[in-house]
Amino acid sequence: MSHSEDGGCVAITKTGSLEWPEDLEYMTGFGNSFSSEALAGALPEGQNNPLFCPFGLYAEQISGTAFTSPRRLNQRSWFYRIRPSVTHEPFQARKPRHDKILSEFNQDNCSFTPNQLRWRPVDFPESPTDFIDGMYTMCGAGSSFLRHGFAIHMYAANKSMEGCAFCNADGDFLLVPQTGRLWITTECGRLQVSPGEIVVVPQGFRFSVGLPDGPSRGYVAEVFGTHFQLPDLGPIGANGLASPRDFYVPTAWYEDEAHIGYTIVQKFGGDLFTAKQDFSPFNVVAWHGNYVPYKYDLSKFCPFNTVLFDHGDPSINTVLTAPTDKPGVALLDFVIFPSRWVAAEHTFCPPYYHRNCMSEFMGLINGRYEAKAEGFLPGGATIHACMTPHGPDNTTYEKAIERGEDAGPYKIKDALAFMFESSLLPHICTWSLESPYRDADYYQCWIGLKSHFSTENGDCRQ
Repeated sequence: MSHSEDGGCVAITKTGSLEWPEDLEYMTGFGNSFSSEALAGALPEGQNNPLFCPFGLYAEQISGTAFTSPRRLNQRSWFYRIRPSVTHEPFQARKPRHDKILSEFNQDNCSFTPNQLRWRPVDFPESPTDFIDGMYTMCGAGSSFLRHGFAIHMYAANKSMEGCAFCNADGDFLLVPQTGRLWITTECGRLQVSPGEIVVVPQGFRFSVGLPDGPSRGYVAEVFGTHFQLPDLGPIGANGLASPRDFYVPTAWYEDEAHIGYTIVQKFGGDLFTAKQDFSPFNVVAWHGNYVPYKYDLSKFCPFNTVLFDHGDPSINTVLTAPTDKPGVALLDFVIFPSRWVAAEHTFCPPYYHRNCMSEFMGLINGRYEAKAEGFLPGGATIHACMTPHGPDNTTYEKAIERGEDAGPYKIKDALAFMFESSLLPHICTWSLESPYRDADYYQCWIGLKSHFSTENGDCRQ
C-alpha cells in the first residue's frame, strides 16, 4: 500500500498511477535542515545510523557534496527505508539507446554557430511517450565526467512513467513545465508542479513523472558539479526576489508493495542504463537532511525595476544561480521576466540591444515576450550565444518609439518568459540545428531596423 504522512492509504487507479490528494502537504524553506516521517516514530532519535532502526528500516545516506565540504555548503540527507537502494540487479545499457541526450559536449557531437537561433514549439508525440523518452538535449557545454558544465533539454510527453523511476547521476535537474501539470514522486515525497512553477530534483535522487492532464511540454536545465542556490541580494537588502520561505519541500510518503520487474533508469555520463528490482524505490518511511528536491511558484517572485530612468540588467530578475569558483560569474542563472510595472521616464523601455559575454537560452511559458512582437511562441526557444547581437525586433522598436515620452507607467501583464544564462559557450546539438521546428528566418525580425541618424537635429525622431 501507499502511505502519506498521516498514515492514510492512497488508492490505485485502473491505470496503475496513484491518485493524489488535492492539497499535498509541504515543508517550507530553502537550504534548511528538514525532517519528516510518514509513520510516527520512524526517525531514529539522537543518531543517524543506529544498529536497529525503528520498525526494522534500513538507514541510507545520500550525499550531494563531498564529505569534507565546508559546513555552510555541505548537503546530505538520511533516508530510513524499507529496503536499501542497492538491492537491484546489475545495470545494463538501455535498449534501444536514447540518442538525443548528451552530457559531454564537443565538436564530434555538436556544432558551434554565432547566429541567432529560434525554435517554434514542438508538437506532442503521436505514440505513447513518457518524460524520459520525450526529453532531448538542445545545447550544453562542459562535461559531466569533469564535473563542470551544463545541459539544456526540452521535453514533450503524453504518458506517465509507470513501473520505472529516473535517476540522474550527472547533475541537478531544474524542470520548467510550459503546459500540463507534473506529478513528481521522489524518495522524499511527492510534488505537484504546474506551469508557472519550477521544481529542482538534485543529482542522484530517484523520481518518476506523472501527467495528470495528459500531454505536457517544457524545459529542463541541468548543471554538473554544483547546485542551485539563491543569489546574493547585495544593496537590495534583506528582502526581495525569491523568498526562502516560498520554496516547498515534500513530506515523507512511501509505498510498501511488490513491484516485480520495477525498472530504475539511470543517466550516467549522458547514457541511460537500466536495472531491475522487485520493489518501488519510493519506500522511504522517514528522512532528515538538507539535500532535498523542492518546488517554487514563480508568481511569488518579487521583481525589482527602474523607477526613474534607464533599463535594468536582466540579472535583477535572477531566481536561482549555480555558481562557478569566480565570484559573480554563474555556471547557470535562472532568470524570469514576469508581469510587472514599467515606470521609467525618457527611456527606451523594451530590453536594450545587447552583445553579452554570457550565453542566453530563452523560453516562454505564457503570453508574449516584451522584446518580440511575434514569432517567439509559448513552448518555443531562442539561443543567443556569447557576443551574438540580439534585442527587440523591428515592430517592438517602432511601437516603443511611437509611444513617446508621455506614455506614462504601464504594466506588462499575463506574460512569463525565462532565461538560462551561462558563462560557458554552448555547443548546439545537431538535431536542434536540423529540427523542422527551427525558425530559419529568425534574423528577418531585425532586418527592417532602419537608420534614423540625422546631423540636422539632436532628436532624430523630429
